[in-house]
Amino acid sequence: MRTEAQPAPRPGAAGAAAAATTRRPPRAQSRPPHHRRPTGRQQLTASTTPQSVRILVIDDSATIRRSAELFLGEAGHEVLLADDGFAALAVIAEHSPDLIFCDITMPRLDGYQTCALIKSNPRYQATPVVMLTAKDSLFDRTRGRLCGASEHLTKPFSREALLACVDALASVPA
Repeated sequence: MRTEAQPAPRPGAAGAAAAATTRRPPRAQSRPPHHRRPTGRQQLTASTTPQSVRILVIDDSATIRRSAELFLGEAGHEVLLADDGFAALAVIAEHSPDLIFCDITMPRLDGYQTCALIKSNPRYQATPVVMLTAKDSLFDRTRGRLCGASEHLTKPFSREALLACVDALASVPA
């Protein structure tokens, strides 16, 4: 099932909407229309995370978004996608993800700025943000931490590394 998120227009974009999509894996029991977090536990075979986690992937590369979506969706997680920081902020406001993967190098609003804006909102301060990037220097890792990132995952990433990151950081209240 694919649901299109309709983010608010970007500043300076004269009403143009950013590309943001919501993709949900098939489930035996779908979420109620009010989009609250699931209350039951769902056993997953592809990941050791005991519950389905709502995960936002922010990346301007369609290939990276699609790879992450496949890996996470196959593990039973709900995957939200955004192609830039502005679209991500709209998706976050509407869907309240449990975990966020964010590219650093994006046009208009980079990953550091996006992470800092997410963490400046008290509602999302506890939401883990993982910088998902090819930038792997000590400077980049430190800058990510200073913006509020919980972890740093280097691209290209493997399915195992992505799911291990989810297992280590994701916690959904039961």
